[in-house]
Amino acid sequence: MTLFPGFIVRKIRASRASINLRMKGEGEPLLLLHGYPQTHAMWHKVAPELARDYTVVCPDLRGYGDSSKPKGPPDHSNYSKRAMALDMAEVMSALGHERFHVVGHDRGGRVAHRLARDHARRVRSLTVLDISPTLKMYQNTNLQFAKAYYHWFFLIQEAPLPEKMLEGQVPFYILKRLGRGKSGVKHFSKEAMAEYVRAFKDPRTIHSTCEDYRAAATIDLIHDQREKSKLRMPLLALWGRHGVIEALFDCLSDWREVAADVRGRALPCGHFIPEEKPRELLAELRRFLKKV
Repeated sequence: MTLFPGFIVRKIRASRASINLRMKGEGEPLLLLHGYPQTHAMWHKVAPELARDYTVVCPDLRGYGDSSKPKGPPDHSNYSKRAMALDMAEVMSALGHERFHVVGHDRGGRVAHRLARDHARRVRSLTVLDISPTLKMYQNTNLQFAKAYYHWFFLIQEAPLPEKMLEGQVPFYILKRLGRGKSGVKHFSKEAMAEYVRAFKDPRTIHSTCEDYRAAATIDLIHDQREKSKLRMPLLALWGRHGVIEALFDCLSDWREVAADVRGRALPCGHFIPEEKPRELLAELRRFLKKV
């Protein structure tokens, strides 16, 4: 893939999944976790620059891209953020990285949050992009949020309803999901878009990603409700000024409910920060990571 010049492709066998990834660089390890309905390709505008200073690891989450796509059980447990975070912890161990920084966008941010919870001693810092905590967002659901994030409620419907509705509609659906902001799809490279469509055309990907959302509305909430202490590692929250998080949530306040050391701000973009405003994101990450 020419989006990642010089990056090495690896396939790491974790205990319960095979994880596809690209990696490059030297220095402190930095794990980048993508969102929905994308793959690790979403980092192509920032990963090569970060690899100048860090050992950058860009995996496909379980159920996405070219990673394993197991069938979801009735309790959706193998797509819980706990299971997906364990994949990432095991991947980093296999690569020889005991402690590392984590940056997660969208679904990847939710996996990163659970990774910081379950493997706190290993996570040096946590950066979340354009999300508030899952539990907080469900607790504050209203009509405006449900209309803007309709897919949260569509994808959690019992299988195979959303799966059947999405099959055969993939290019159209990807364009609608990624192009929902005012600027449409102009920020997305043709090669990255082709990669998202290629991966999502696999019916197993459609099922797996539905399971990701079903887990978020069930078992993930149970895990989150059990947490009483705050995260201790430094946390950077960035969100789009023109997106739903800015309009409906108090992002910094939301994260301060679950973490002790929180800073961040809105960037002049929509939801897809790494592809809409890569330079601004790079500046924020470099400033933050140097201090931790």
